[in-house]
Amino acid sequence: MSPVIRMAVLAASLLSVCTPASADPVQDARLEGSLQTALALNQVLNPFRIKVEVDGKRARLSGEVENGVERDLAEQVALATRGVEQVDNQLRVNAALVERPLELRAYAQRLEDVTLAAVIRARLLWSKATEKSPIEVQSQDGVVTLRGKVDSAEAKELAGVVARTTDGVHLVNNLVSMDTAAMAQARETPIEASSGRQPSDGWVIDKIQTSFRFSRNLDGLNIKVASEQGMVRLTGEVVSSEQKSIAVDIARQIIGVRGVDADLLKVATKVEG
Repeated sequence: MSPVIRMAVLAASLLSVCTPASADPVQDARLEGSLQTALALNQVLNPFRIKVEVDGKRARLSGEVENGVERDLAEQVALATRGVEQVDNQLRVNAALVERPLELRAYAQRLEDVTLAAVIRARLLWSKATEKSPIEVQSQDGVVTLRGKVDSAEAKELAGVVARTTDGVHLVNNLVSMDTAAMAQARETPIEASSGRQPSDGWVIDKIQTSFRFSRNLDGLNIKVASEQGMVRLTGEVVSSEQKSIAVDIARQIIGVRGVDADLLKVATKVEG
């Protein structure tokens, strides 16, 4: 049991007689794990040994980083973690850490690459055109390579678009090829045809919102998604008509989407200063 949990349990037992128990050591441990994972997944912060302690909605960060930028970034990552409302940033700046072991930098990049590849694979699985296509995704330093066979030119193009528009991708090598036999069979079954039961509206909404969040072309937090039996409605605000078109295209290709209404997705009006 971690020191945080032991102290929380002890405090709860001592105070339970005179005050209602408010500490939740299990929740603290879960939140601590979430924050530690967020710091580990950040390629800038991953090489540093940052200790995390959580008490309720307050997180304490300790350890050393190389400069003030990284110190501030760690605090922002903590505040962005759901459940954390306050941060006690005790990180020390130590310029001597400039000579960080190269293996730690390499590990951080490998972590970023495997995560990026997983995001792209997931987005391909959610798409009507590529859900059943055996597309292999590899990422190295943000350069993504796609391999495999698909049953249509549209599927190959969409795979490239999905990869290219994913946040963190710098370049895409689309080496996907056409499967002649599968193409012949696909002509008899339109992409729009259902391949199984209609997914729930909750599933459809989740996949659209997640795809928005993974796309570097959109601020998904400003777009609200609703669905009724696969009829999707987008509301909110985007910065340009191009972003609106991208949002509609992303939503339309998700499995289970039967139509997209974006009339209430407004384009922000530019105000001249």
